[in-house]
Amino acid sequence: MTDTKMILGMAMNDGYGALASSWRAPGVHADNYTDIAANIRFAQAAERGGFSFLFIPDFPAVRADVGRQTIRNILEPMTSLTAISQATSRIGLVATGSTTFQEPFNHARQFKALDVLSHGRAGWNAVTTSDPAVAANYGRTVASRAERYERAHESVQIVQALWGSWAADAWVKDKESGQFVDPAGLQPVNLQGRYVAARGPLAIPPSEQGQPVIFSSGGPSPHLLALAGRYASGFIGEVWTIEQGRAQREMVRRAAQDAGRDPDDIKYFAGLMTTVAPSVREGLDRRIAIAGESFPAQLPHLSAMLGIALGHDQLDRPLSPSQLAEAHASPMDPRSEPALEVARRGWTIREILAHGVIDYHPVTVGPAEVHADHLQRWFEAGAADGFWLNPDVFEDGVDAFVDQVVPLLQQRGVYPTDYPGRTLRQNLGVPEQYGLDPRVVPAANA
Repeated sequence: MTDTKMILGMAMNDGYGALASSWRAPGVHADNYTDIAANIRFAQAAERGGFSFLFIPDFPAVRADVGRQTIRNILEPMTSLTAISQATSRIGLVATGSTTFQEPFNHARQFKALDVLSHGRAGWNAVTTSDPAVAANYGRTVASRAERYERAHESVQIVQALWGSWAADAWVKDKESGQFVDPAGLQPVNLQGRYVAARGPLAIPPSEQGQPVIFSSGGPSPHLLALAGRYASGFIGEVWTIEQGRAQREMVRRAAQDAGRDPDDIKYFAGLMTTVAPSVREGLDRRIAIAGESFPAQLPHLSAMLGIALGHDQLDRPLSPSQLAEAHASPMDPRSEPALEVARRGWTIREILAHGVIDYHPVTVGPAEVHADHLQRWFEAGAADGFWLNPDVFEDGVDAFVDQVVPLLQQRGVYPTDYPGRTLRQNLGVPEQYGLDPRVVPAANA
């Protein structure tokens, strides 16, 4: 991977950060959830660091823990990214949209409009949804996995067909002749599937990158791999070790090849949650001060991961020699191996939890070298084409990463010193596409 450069993206959520209770951290405005200026500020910082994209997960329902925790969602993805697009010029804008509850025409219209308004920087994280709370908000019940993914295949194909239904040269705009559009360049798609359909055409011309980039995200189930392999140019993974990253990246690339595509056309991104601090000790203290009240409730989870009993009276003590001898990584949880590695370094249980061992991505804590070493090691080992970062507290965590870690990565020659291009496709290094990909081979469920 010596001829390529690492790609970075960044999560965007509620305006606070990835760390639990980040909304209560010093210097953070509690009303950032409804203040688009806050997310614009964080997006501009990420763009200053050369990040290729912002990535917005989406859970359109209220979680049970909302009493003390935040909504954990950006206010509304498409509205927010439209505002951010007008305050930035290079960074990509990737939003999650469910094929389970949204009609293809709506997706096609919203994402292509964002793509045009941002001059070719939009991306669609096409997902299926199985959560009952979300289903209830749409007046539905949860469909079977097979039905959800069959609908997803139909939806993505219809969306791509609609994106290409305004021909690249159809917008004449000739004042002298009076011709605005060549009608022959706007043709209905007339696609009818088992679950969704659309007539078209879509009345939006191509952007500078043609059409939005499609992403997939999640664990590598056969259904998801089939979807990603056929349509996605970016895949957001869930892995905690280099070995897991290598294996999952290879599965994603193989799925693209099986669908008739070049495996290099899909970029695999591993997650990383970051706390940048002058030292590991200061970083752990920061995490304990902000999120430490949740640690006692995490003890049973850590106990299961390590296969040993842990008590509340032991929070401020390291594992005993007998516990270390008995401890083992649970095969049921992919986070167990790195958790055991942290425990063996002699940290107290509170400090083990402050290392983020039960978070939903690996966590790096400490000075710039700690984060740069992790990213470079994974990248050069072929475990990822890039990473999507989840800073602990956006208010100061984004700037800290950009000002301290990015220059180090650039000095090491693994991260670009400028954007490769102006569109999301150019900055990801994926090919142009307009309409359906003609290389994709037929499939029974597509």
